[in-house]
Amino acid sequence: MADKDAAQQTQPGGGGTFNNASAVRHVFAYTTDTHKELPVLRRILLVEDDTSLAQLEANILAAHGYNVVTAADGEVAISAFQQTLPDIVLLDLDLAGPLSGWDVLQVVRRSSQVPVLLTSAESSVRRHIRNRGESRGTLDHLPKPYPMQTLLKRVERMLALAQ
Repeated sequence: MADKDAAQQTQPGGGGTFNNASAVRHVFAYTTDTHKELPVLRRILLVEDDTSLAQLEANILAAHGYNVVTAADGEVAISAFQQTLPDIVLLDLDLAGPLSGWDVLQVVRRSSQVPVLLTSAESSVRRHIRNRGESRGTLDHLPKPYPMQTLLKRVERMLALAQ
């Protein structure tokens, strides 16, 4: 993203704007016709500061019928979470900027038990998750790098467990 505060929304069949209390952010929509018949569009908040990875993941998730809002840093992620109330959060722990992924997770957990899939190359994440006492249905880790098919399967599993 050229603008680090920009949020993007990726959803099948449409677009719109993402509103923040401090500013209106333009939303870029990526559309696909592959899953038009989906009855319920599941919302994913994708928090990733690597622009190319975020775009790749958002496009793949949208192609599989998900409505994806992306955020490139912790502040935008918190605003997007509060406004979109996602069904799942895909959260990079290694965010650049003043707020880390762990900081974002703390804010999310103050108000919600939405499933969160943490992504990171750190090896200590599993131990940290166990210490939090959450189930794999509400908090899980996907070590980087990972195949996109693994990402899709993990998202589907967590959404199924959340219902």
